[in-house]
Amino acid sequence: MKERVLTFLKSFNIDDFQKSLRDWFKAEKRDLPWRKDKDPYKVWVSEIMLQQTRVDTVIPYFHRFIEKYPTIQALAEADEQELLKVWEGLGYYSRVKNLQAAVKEVDEKYGGVVPVEKEKFSQLKGVGPYTTGAVLSIAYDQPIPAVDGNVMRVLSRVFEIEDDIAKARTRKLFEQITEAIISHDDPSSFNQGLMELGALICKPTSPACLLCPVRDHCRAFQHGTETNFPVKTKQKKGKTVEFIAALLMDEKGQVFIQKRPDEGLLASLWEFPNIPLSGKHKNMVTFFEKTWMEHHSGKVEILQPLTVINHVFSHLTWKIHAFTGEITGDIQETNTFKLVSIDELSQYPLPVPYQKVWQAYIE
Repeated sequence: MKERVLTFLKSFNIDDFQKSLRDWFKAEKRDLPWRKDKDPYKVWVSEIMLQQTRVDTVIPYFHRFIEKYPTIQALAEADEQELLKVWEGLGYYSRVKNLQAAVKEVDEKYGGVVPVEKEKFSQLKGVGPYTTGAVLSIAYDQPIPAVDGNVMRVLSRVFEIEDDIAKARTRKLFEQITEAIISHDDPSSFNQGLMELGALICKPTSPACLLCPVRDHCRAFQHGTETNFPVKTKQKKGKTVEFIAALLMDEKGQVFIQKRPDEGLLASLWEFPNIPLSGKHKNMVTFFEKTWMEHHSGKVEILQPLTVINHVFSHLTWKIHAFTGEITGDIQETNTFKLVSIDELSQYPLPVPYQKVWQAYIE
């Protein structure tokens, strides 16, 4: 692979590329809250939030998160349910659970200081090569590649790289290329410049090549092939799983909620009771009421349809047929099954599809 890297770098003016990119970033960078200083904790939090999430979405979450957990120690000591509530709506909840586990290790092993050493930081839970490079280059000026989708898109056009970016080996190639061209004088501006270029100029469709600060170095621009890159195989369409869910209230107006398992999709979050459906269940209401009686105390009566929610995850789609209903009799509450008031409901972290169910009810 090293020979391929050298082939791509042949006749490539690294110094001029670095300067053009850094100068543009310093002049045009967006005013983002995690760029106010180089606090490695804040940079780390922002990078975890930005995974699979748009910048505009992240900004208010970042402000609330840092206000509630301003230090590593504060996050390490946070109650998990409160933490999930703060994260509610960002999705991919394993990110924040891994972040807290990693922060606890930093608090215990490194005195609450994010380690500057690549070997130490990269071994923390939930920290991969990209997060390692991003945090250590931005916060500590370490010349470590930070290769994400934006960076691969930019470099695939600059060097006309035809390798499939969906493959792990291709990411390795981009990491080696970035390692060869990264600025050692200012790796922070270099890495952020590549990311910013991908976000603002070198977009997936209709790249603004005439505004690009490194277009003179871009082989795709020179050959008019920019829309051919990056090369990426299409993912297979995820399956759809259907549920019947019930927003159940007792005679006091309390709402019944249940906690999801501590492992797996949307772990440890709360939801309205639901049951997976299959084609053989023609009458959803009867099926729900019968299944409830088999597994829970109290009597349930489904009243009327409420809404249908389609929620797309990266690998599957949930189709939730939501109904309203009443629950009567002796309800046995546990740590994972609760009746809560409407005011109390706001204290529990709900996944987005069940937030939508509740929103449909109150509207």
